[in-house]
Amino acid sequence: MLFEVECPCCQAMLKIDPETRAVIAHTVPEKPKAIEDLAAEVAKLKGEGARREQLFQKSFEAERSHGKVLEKKFDELFKRAKENPDEKPPTRDIDL
Repeated sequence: MLFEVECPCCQAMLKIDPETRAVIAHTVPEKPKAIEDLAAEVAKLKGEGARREQLFQKSFEAERSHGKVLEKKFDELFKRAKENPDEKPPTRDIDL
């Protein structure tokens, strides 16, 4: 009588003889295909280029406007500092 055991690493079915303690037979499970439809995968890859370009343009525009936002924040804080010269700047943790 042979024992059937599933391999924990590769999930193959092993048939083991209890007397000799040896693997008598094994059945390797079928692996699913990595790519089901080659044409669909090619179309998907062609669409990736357009998506990457769109993400790049979005990131580029965000970076371009980032400088303007920082400049406006600086101008507002500078104007506020000129209006109230006696007001001391807020204390930072590093100043303590």
